[in-house]
Amino acid sequence: MRVSVPANIATALAAVFSLYHLVLATTSLSQVHQVVPVIACMLLYAGATAVALLTPGHVLRVWAACAALATAFAIPLVIAPQLPKHIGTNSYVTWYIAAIGTLMVILAVRQRTAFAWVGVAFLAAHTVLWAGPGALGTLGVIGSVAWVAIATAFAYAVNRATRITRDFVAAEQETADWQAAQDAHVFERQFRLEQTTRMALPMLQQIIVERGALSDDERAECLRLEQAIRDEIRGRSLLSDDVRRQVRVLRRAGATVQLHDDGGLEDVEPDDLARIHSRLAAALQEAEGSDTVIVRTVQGGAEAAVTVVGLRLDTEASESAALGIEDDDDDDAGESVVVWLEIPRREQPAVQA
Repeated sequence: MRVSVPANIATALAAVFSLYHLVLATTSLSQVHQVVPVIACMLLYAGATAVALLTPGHVLRVWAACAALATAFAIPLVIAPQLPKHIGTNSYVTWYIAAIGTLMVILAVRQRTAFAWVGVAFLAAHTVLWAGPGALGTLGVIGSVAWVAIATAFAYAVNRATRITRDFVAAEQETADWQAAQDAHVFERQFRLEQTTRMALPMLQQIIVERGALSDDERAECLRLEQAIRDEIRGRSLLSDDVRRQVRVLRRAGATVQLHDDGGLEDVEPDDLARIHSRLAAALQEAEGSDTVIVRTVQGGAEAAVTVVGLRLDTEASESAALGIEDDDDDDAGESVVVWLEIPRREQPAVQA
């Protein structure tokens, strides 16, 4: 359970306390030597308090804290000379002591504890020099220091609770991410198991029925089935129904087909991915007659998303030609490349004549 006080309520309470000090100051104006300096200090205190309370943000800005601290320095220096030498116990002429304490409490709550302690330290030092050490208790300075200490402890507790809450939120997010990753792994494993079972079950049932006595064609079909299952693992993003169909046609014709998904299609939009699959299926159809067909995704955000290379029997010469390496001893080496194609990542705009 979380218990909190809305910021506007806390601000209103602090404003009421500050206004109370100004009311006490008003009732004691008849006891001071000169009214004008005291009224100026009252206005200065009201302005500094308003700035400290209404400045936006959780942490009070430095300039506002400096203004409040300057107010805490100025008010005792201005008001003390205007007070009578003998102050009664029921007099409110020393209203500024409690007022400065309240202002410093506001600074402490708004994460400016260093400024707050400097302010009450100056107030205590000024009171001792002006009225003696005994005045610390009789005039309420000790009470102001105590309230600043309480406010400092409160601010520390709030900051610690905030850090702990932030750590818990971060841990909860990490746990949620970990759980999501585990769920994704479980789903992926289940999907692959179901897909493998669907693909391999008919052949496995046939093997059981024939007690392993398969013909050469059936054994070859088992190898092609095993290659298809590997395609689902190594080249999943390259596959569509049309691509799978053309791969089966090439393999049944005796070609070796390699699909390598190196993670280059994760950021491709669905429309572009459908276009790439369609163009890949057409390229595989064009590769009929090849002995080796290599399909690979391109990483690094290059313009090309997929490369397709179809090679004939002379694999060494074909690979050299595919890489652009000329062989002076074989002028027909380039003819070994049946297909050399780069499928763009995004649809190229039509060029108008």
